[in-house]
Amino acid sequence: FLDLGVQEIKESVELPLTNPELFQEMGIKPPKGVILYGVPGTGKTLLAKAVANSTSATFLRIVGSELIQKYLGDGPKLVREMFKVAEAHAPSIIFIDEIDAIGRKRYDTESSGAKEIQRTMLELLNQLDGFETRDDIKVIMATNKIDALDSALIRPGRIDRKIEFGMPDAATKRRIFAIHTSKMTLDKSVNIEELITSKEDLSG
Repeated sequence: FLDLGVQEIKESVELPLTNPELFQEMGIKPPKGVILYGVPGTGKTLLAKAVANSTSATFLRIVGSELIQKYLGDGPKLVREMFKVAEAHAPSIIFIDEIDAIGRKRYDTESSGAKEIQRTMLELLNQLDGFETRDDIKVIMATNKIDALDSALIRPGRIDRKIEFGMPDAATKRRIFAIHTSKMTLDKSVNIEELITSKEDLSG
């Protein structure tokens, strides 16, 4: 993942949880939530987990597509429960992957599936507004389709920082390969440098 994205998420999520007094002394309200966006495989999920590991925060992860596929009908309830758990075990990080599955622009439709998605989305907006005074709960969302998201979801006050993850450069690809192959025994014929340079669209 890119150093710039790492730095931004540290300032937005990690620092407010580990050193809240810094923000209090400066009279600055830390960001409530951030959204990580970019093409698949650029390290968004990996980075969210890494930030949680570097703090003592409770890490809660939910996948947007699962809310509407695996738990159809229970989406709003699961969102409520997740925020309750986050409050009970604060400091907490709530990570919502594939947020575009429930956070797309709203449209008029009679289908039950679309109505369920909208109910889940409205509950999420409700919860984001409900912990206004809590600085020890942070929300990280990730998407490959930021342009498809409802503007109500990512407005300031709900999601205060947008962090883009572009295609990694050669140095970043080396680091990604190092992470993924650190516990592997590679065949002598495997040439990492060749893999890095052979595919321009190679991500994580």
